[in-house]
Amino acid sequence: MSDEEQRPEEAAPIQPLGRELRREDFTPERVRRIADAAIARGALPLMSEEARRASLKAVRDSIPPASDAWIFGYGSLMWNPAINVADSRKAHVRGYHRTFCLTLEVGRGAPGKPGLMLGIDRGGSCTGVAHRLATDQIESELSILWMREMLSGVYEPRWVNADVEGLGRTRALAFVINRYHPRYEGVLEDAVAAQRIAVASGLLGTNREYLYRTIQHLDSLGIEDGRMHSLERRVREFANETDTTGD
Repeated sequence: MSDEEQRPEEAAPIQPLGRELRREDFTPERVRRIADAAIARGALPLMSEEARRASLKAVRDSIPPASDAWIFGYGSLMWNPAINVADSRKAHVRGYHRTFCLTLEVGRGAPGKPGLMLGIDRGGSCTGVAHRLATDQIESELSILWMREMLSGVYEPRWVNADVEGLGRTRALAFVINRYHPRYEGVLEDAVAAQRIAVASGLLGTNREYLYRTIQHLDSLGIEDGRMHSLERRVREFANETDTTGD
């Protein structure tokens, strides 16, 4: 039986990474296996390969020749971009805010104990990190980003105006929540979000580690995000954690 004919349930198990994501983790073969495993577990339909390629092409075509490109990170893209970047700077985007609004049954969640993933949604503002892709690496690094962020179609790649430290107003690519996707949760009460984050875990680790790492990076950059810090306190209460030095 060929790879193309192999059914999802017959695929070899995907081993937990036990570390941060790396650029080398995003190969078409591994992404296909993750997609097959998600489908086998009854996860929501994924974005078709044709649609994903068309989305990537549209963004590539919108970048002027011989130009660099900036990518805005607000969650794990801040502290674990897993792509080659030429520069990283603190950046602020208006019109969107950081929020746990995506249900998650793979990665840092599982069926029966779904976690939550960050997105940026309409309204407010958000401070994060802008990464610069050098001209000669735009093709390769955007391809990796699409394998990472655009597997399910839960995000919409969108050019936004970012105030980048030392540069001022700069066009940057952000992955904005697709409000029409079935995984979109809308606005959750903090207590509900905290309870889900406290208990969920999956292939990439615990959901609460994702929250803690995000907050650590915000703190290191001097970025205040009151709701994220309030959520951390609630999650630690649900998880019966008191020591904040080891995460």
